[in-house]
Formats: sequence, structure tokens, C-alpha cells
Amino acid sequence: MNAKLLSRAVAIGLFATTSLIAVAIAPPAQAQLVVKDPTNYTQNVLQAARALQQINNQITQIQQQAQSLVNEGRNLASLPFSSLQQLQQQVQRTQQLLGEAQRIAYEVQNVQQVFETRYRGAALSGTHAEMVANANARWQDSVAAFEDALRVQAGVVGNIDGARTAMDRLISSSQSATGALQAAQAGNQLLALQSQQLADLTALVAAQGRAQALESARTSAIEAESRERFRRFRSRN
Repeated sequence: MNAKLLSRAVAIGLFATTSLIAVAIAPPAQAQLVVKDPTNYTQNVLQAARALQQINNQITQIQQQAQSLVNEGRNLASLPFSSLQQLQQQVQRTQQLLGEAQRIAYEVQNVQQVFETRYRGAALSGTHAEMVANANARWQDSVAAFEDALRVQAGVVGNIDGARTAMDRLISSSQSATGALQAAQAGNQLLALQSQQLADLTALVAAQGRAQALESARTSAIEAESRERFRRFRSRN
């Protein structure tokens, strides 16, 4: 559309130039009946030259304005590819995996409650049956945490292929961007992709750290129970 406007402006300018020159240098009908005046002829030529210069200046201005419109149109053109929905879906899948954590949720209050009932205090010094039940519960906590970590890891690995595809398309789109808006949108989507990958990495580290922390807590609880059992054994003898 802008290219047509530019061509049309040039054609109009050229037509106006030709017409003005013809009018400026053509002698009046009455002048053909008398001897031509060199002074008038020279003035007509100068007027035609000045008119031609004005028309050329106008053509240049029209060309510049048309080119400016073309550039503005490019700068306002949106990027034809968007990966934001795909990235949002990947983040939601990772969040869903974290929300499906077994036995101990990723909540401060839940963690405190579980540790009070199974990992410290009375949980390590109850009856023999209670100690066995708590030890079994702690073992189940650790197994479930390692399973959760593996599930999160599988989800993160599953997102890698989608992230690679999105990255390839975004890089291609950024390299072929025709305006400032497209370049900015491509850059923003690349930043969104990086944020999604960081979110996946954070989730994976959190899941692995949770599993390791629970296993370490279970080991500490076993040691505490062993000391309590040994104390009870010595007190009987």
C-alpha cells in the first residue's frame, strides 16, 4: 500500500512538472503574430526553471513522507509468531506437578505439622508400636519425595523439546523482523522463554532438595530413635 502511494506521488509530481513547463515556455497566441522578445523568452525560461525546482522539492518531500509512512507501518507491524501461550502451558504443567506432591506439600505450615508429628519430640520417644509406625511413615515420606522429584524431572525434560522449538522460531523471527515492534516482541518472548526455563530449573531444584531434606531428616530420626532404644535397654538392666 505504501509503495503504491510513493509511485503515485512521483507520477503526479512528474505530470505537474511537465504541465507547468509547457505552460511557462509556450508563447501566447498573440505573440505568434509579432516578433519574439528575447527578454520575455529568457524570463519565461527562468520562471520555468524555478517552477521545476519547486516541483522537484515537492516530489522530494512527498517521497520522504511516503517513505516515513512505510517505515512507520513496519515499526507498527506485529510479530506473526507468538510462543507465550505455549510457555504459559509449560509453566502450568510444572506448577501442577509441584501441587501434586505426595504426603508433604510445599507449604510451611504443612511441613511444620508433619515434622512435629513424625520427626521430632514425642514421635521419637513414644511406645514401641508408635516408634515403628512413625519410622514407617518417615520412610514413606522419603519414597514419595523421591518419586515426586523424578516426576518433576520428567516434566522439565519434556518441556525441553518445546522450548527448543520455540527458541528456533523466535530467533528466526527476530532476525527477519521488519520493524522495531517486531524486534521488541521477539526479544520479549525470548525473555519469557528464559523465565520459563528458570522456573523449570527452580522447580527441579526444589523437588530434589525436598527429597534430600526428607531423607536427611529420616536419617536423623533413625539416629535419635536408636539412642532412645539404647537408653531404654540400659535402663532395664
